[in-house]
Amino acid sequence: MSDFVTLTESNIDSEHICCAISDKKVRQSYDAKKEWLKKEFQNGYVFRRLNERAKVFIEYGPAELAWLPIYAPNHLNINCFWVSGKYKKSGYGKALLKSAVDDAVAQQKDGLVTVVGSKKFHFMSDTKWLLKQGFEECDRTKSGFSLLVKKLTPSSTLPKFNESAKQGVCTPPTGLVAYYSNRCPFAEFHALESLKESAKNRNLPLTTIKLTTLQEAQSAPTPATIFSLFYNGKFITTDVSVCMNSRFDKIVSPSN
Repeated sequence: MSDFVTLTESNIDSEHICCAISDKKVRQSYDAKKEWLKKEFQNGYVFRRLNERAKVFIEYGPAELAWLPIYAPNHLNINCFWVSGKYKKSGYGKALLKSAVDDAVAQQKDGLVTVVGSKKFHFMSDTKWLLKQGFEECDRTKSGFSLLVKKLTPSSTLPKFNESAKQGVCTPPTGLVAYYSNRCPFAEFHALESLKESAKNRNLPLTTIKLTTLQEAQSAPTPATIFSLFYNGKFITTDVSVCMNSRFDKIVSPSN
């Protein structure tokens, strides 16, 4: 593990958190993610990254305290897990995953869970790769999210999505509705700035809902509490780049 750095309350101010390293316009959102991490560290949350200026990292913590609408007692929940660019196919993904599995074993957890798309969703881990690493699907929503589990105790109760995620009902049911949280250093800037401009340019009503507490996140209508966009009551995407004026029409169309 000498190639990796585990962030803590004592070193996070001087260490980067991978995403948005050089994106000055989202600096405020970047700092908000660090503040979110500091609070979660007190709940056993882990942020581990490659000791390079790169996007190679894993985040995980107790599933009971996960900012997600899931039920997975005595499991660890993996949030963001990303190996990008030239660092792919170098063994870093397997090494980071092994570190999380080792923690789960040491804590006598029944397994690990993570939320993905039944097909590849933006800002979510690679479903096919995780299935090859011993994960299996244990629940699914009609909006296309899958809950995967890597069992450590075969007889344990299978995790599942909370009812709010299964129903997937956003409020209000018309216009654009964006749910987001400070789990992502890009989400707040784009939800409040870029998406506001895109909606105004198209004369579309917009509601932005920031998930600010664990309880709000665990009762959200979407498992993608980093960022989720609904249009006229239908889930559209987890891709935060949809907020930008140049990308909006490529993802959201009147037929949605």
